[in-house]
Amino acid sequence: MKHGKILVVDDNQGIRSALKLLLTPQFAEVQLIASPKTLVSTMESFMPDVVLLDMNFYTDINTGNEGLFWTSELRKMYPEVQVVLFTAYADIALAVEGMKRGAFDFIVKPWDNEKLIATLRAAYESTPKAKKSQNKSDSIMYWGNSQQMQEIRHSLEKIAPTDATVLITGENGTGKDVLAREIHALSSRRHHPMVCVDAGAITETLFESELFGHVKGAFTDAHTDHVGKFEQANGGTLFLDEIGNIPLHLQAKLLRVLQNRTVTRVGSEKQIEIDIRLICATNMNLEKMVHDGHFREDLYYRINTMQLHLPPLRDRAEDILPLAEIFLKKYAEKYHRPVESLSEEAAQRLTSHGWSGNIRELQNVIEKAVILSEGKTLQVKDLSMNTTAKASSGVRQTLDEAEEKLKEMLVKLQDGFGAMADILESETNTSNLIGQRMTFGV
Repeated sequence: MKHGKILVVDDNQGIRSALKLLLTPQFAEVQLIASPKTLVSTMESFMPDVVLLDMNFYTDINTGNEGLFWTSELRKMYPEVQVVLFTAYADIALAVEGMKRGAFDFIVKPWDNEKLIATLRAAYESTPKAKKSQNKSDSIMYWGNSQQMQEIRHSLEKIAPTDATVLITGENGTGKDVLAREIHALSSRRHHPMVCVDAGAITETLFESELFGHVKGAFTDAHTDHVGKFEQANGGTLFLDEIGNIPLHLQAKLLRVLQNRTVTRVGSEKQIEIDIRLICATNMNLEKMVHDGHFREDLYYRINTMQLHLPPLRDRAEDILPLAEIFLKKYAEKYHRPVESLSEEAAQRLTSHGWSGNIRELQNVIEKAVILSEGKTLQVKDLSMNTTAKASSGVRQTLDEAEEKLKEMLVKLQDGFGAMADILESETNTSNLIGQRMTFGV
């Protein structure tokens, strides 16, 4: 969902057209004006969250000082609105002065698209309006009643306010990304960006470019500079999901950045300092991967300052129905359905299910059920789920048990093949003896 209302004030028609195309897909509303002459009236009617303000206009005010003047005026008249200055290289000193007068940041022309968007987003997220919205959704984590989750919550309350690196482990669908957002929301960096990266989805050839950035001309199709994920998260939190999928030879490059706290864009020799809080997540057994030589031991200890393990949903059965009711309400509102509750049979079906896909599977089942429902009560027939039920004791065949059964079957097969071989050998000997007797006429 797009958030934030952006007002662009720039006298260049070409720049306004380009920014209209760039910013409209990124923010809730974008309006552009050519002169600060209509700035106050536009502020009153449009009520923007962020103003991207050029520093030079063709007015009677001294060149270069217009941006400073309007920055001061906007900060006095609309203290909740953030101002980002738009300046040429020659005006950087003035832009710095503008920040002293209350501007949030400045962007240099010609601009980098991703840096511009990231700066405007950060400006919006620092507004009281955005903070209020964040506070409403800060507690996005459903903690439930299980002892395991309460222990995690107790640990998180101590960990979140620090800058300690956190490793979140757990099966797919247990909510590792949600827990990462909860840590960020409760940290001192919550007013800065949280950048999420699915490490398993980045191809090896683009790994360095995506994480560390690249400069124009660094490789074919590198037509502009690119700000990497580390720089985008500067001042905030970088969440590396599925970190166990990073190939071994690329882990060394990631480790170097984490140790030095600097990145070097592909095609450049300039080191850029970064200030991030790192959160990683995986569904893999990294300790075993270290033992097997598939994950660097030094990187493992670097990312594992603090570890939080999310239990599977089958181990917190008391939370299944409360979670289902949360999702039911969410999707009833989203799809404008009248469903308000679960039938007793539907509730029983949900609690008896194995939930191998954990919370994500439950959410998916409830969403589909709400769409298919016809009344105020969600029925069993509305539930689209496989029929494999979970025994009341929560017993589930593990991989170890399956492996043991397979070994037993192999032993029996080997014994069977051995007995068959003995029979065949015996029959062969008998046949040979008969043949010999026939040969000698016995």
